[in-house]
Amino acid sequence: MDDRIICGKNAVTEALLSGRTIDTVYLQKGAGGMGKIIVLAKEQGAVIKETAPEKLNAMCGGLKHGGVAAETSPVSYSTVEDILETARQKGRPPFIIALDGIQDPHNLGAVIRTAEAAGADGVIIPKRRSASLNATVYKTSAGAADWIKTARVNSLAAALDELKKQNIWVYGAEADGTPFHQAKLDGGICLVIGSEGFGLSRLVREKCDQVLSIDMYGHVNSLNASVSAGILIYEAVKYRR
Repeated sequence: MDDRIICGKNAVTEALLSGRTIDTVYLQKGAGGMGKIIVLAKEQGAVIKETAPEKLNAMCGGLKHGGVAAETSPVSYSTVEDILETARQKGRPPFIIALDGIQDPHNLGAVIRTAEAAGADGVIIPKRRSASLNATVYKTSAGAADWIKTARVNSLAAALDELKKQNIWVYGAEADGTPFHQAKLDGGICLVIGSEGFGLSRLVREKCDQVLSIDMYGHVNSLNASVSAGILIYEAVKYRR
């Protein structure tokens, strides 16, 4: 599936509201409830095309689309400096989420959705061993990917070094870390979440100022990466009210 395709009412609506450049909006013939999308698309000057459900199914690669998809201009990533500037404009210490090798686009989309909802300034992902901002990510994030800056870097370890020079404390998430509720997640922080199967890479872990764990009380000894991220992100929110 083309990375420029966004599927689903919520994702397409948020993309249009955010001002992201939309080339074409595809509407399934006979689909109802598309009035808002049509108005927004016309305001942007996007081409609106009616199409058969078979074509939408093929465009969306099996994702549920609810009768609508959109084709965007090529993805434009932000930079780490763009994320830091966002924090400066808000007048508060940076709040950043970094993902170390999250390859499942559903997990990436879920983390982006939580990060945006929690008011984080941006998300950092590496260029290698990571999902990219594709249609699945936009769908899973429910459009949040259009509202929060995502930087794609050559080396996550090097990016963390640069953040530390800006007095940003780097916290990693691992099973053998300090219980997260014992940490005071105030000031400028970057939360680093490891990959689904392997956790933090060795070099990235070495860059962390502190490694945190999430208490487990049941028989299962691990959590989905996006769930872990959500717990830690909202723990940090407690200190940023």
